[in-house]
Amino acid sequence: MAVTIYYEEDCNPQIIQDKKIAVIGYGSQGHAHALNLKDSGCDVRVGLREGSASWAKAEEAGLKVMPIEDAAEEADLIMVLVPDELQPKVYEEQIAPHLHAGDTLAFAHGFNIHYGYITPPEDVDVIMCAPKGPGHIVRRQYTEGSGVPDLVCVAQDASGTAWDTALSYAWGVGGARSGIIKATFKEETEEDLFGEQAVLCGGLVELVKAGFETLVEAGYPPELAYFECYHEMKMIVDLMYESGIHFMNYSISNTAEYGEYYAGPKVINEQSRQAMREILARIQDGSFAEEFVADCNNGHAWLIEQREAINDHEIEKTGAKIREMFTWVK
Repeated sequence: MAVTIYYEEDCNPQIIQDKKIAVIGYGSQGHAHALNLKDSGCDVRVGLREGSASWAKAEEAGLKVMPIEDAAEEADLIMVLVPDELQPKVYEEQIAPHLHAGDTLAFAHGFNIHYGYITPPEDVDVIMCAPKGPGHIVRRQYTEGSGVPDLVCVAQDASGTAWDTALSYAWGVGGARSGIIKATFKEETEEDLFGEQAVLCGGLVELVKAGFETLVEAGYPPELAYFECYHEMKMIVDLMYESGIHFMNYSISNTAEYGEYYAGPKVINEQSRQAMREILARIQDGSFAEEFVADCNNGHAWLIEQREAINDHEIEKTGAKIREMFTWVK
């Protein structure tokens, strides 16, 4: 199914420049959105909790900073960029009491709207602008004159002009320079979670670990296993990112390419694909969201246990030693 893509000529910058914008949170995405919007001529204030470690950073960057309640009250467009698990409480206690008819509530990920953990009033617009990249890349590309592609979505169009606002916001953060893709909250949420779990984070980390463990268990030095299954991965991904799989295959040896076609389907096989279908089904029916929220309410017990396990894995200890050789890596 074809998607709709917008560019700068499709956006009206005046819409976002005429609004008072509150960016709630100053983490990876928060700092990028706030600074890019400011540099795009927008009236931006950052809303943070009292005592936040980010308060001074935002002020040093030349941004107006105030408590979340004050920022929400002052603004007519509120972009919520605190972590997913914190959003419902922040919304109920510090944002909802300050929403007024005609305001716009914005997100960069659809989790809480799609799964119903936040239910905005019917008289506000609910939009999304989701840059397809981490915040530091969103900021860096903007300062270099380009931009990271954005997904834009509208969950609630109370004003009749929510799409125009969403496009203008995406223009403000730099997305219109490379392309704004029209989507829905459902599509963004489910595809984003699936990509993270099955490929980008879950699948990739387990693949790297499994390759490393297989070589080490067979008696190969951990350092060599690290280089083969971990270090060189970035080079391969960079080639694919630059010009596609065909370019990566052009750049590697015939031996490596032959092995790709022979071994790849043995690793990612029908059992792997069935696991991916099950992962997607749990995302679609809300099971993953319920499990994640339950763990959040339990102090992130399971998440912390898994984090400690990977931090203690031999591949991480080996990598820490090897990366000391990389004087060019900060």
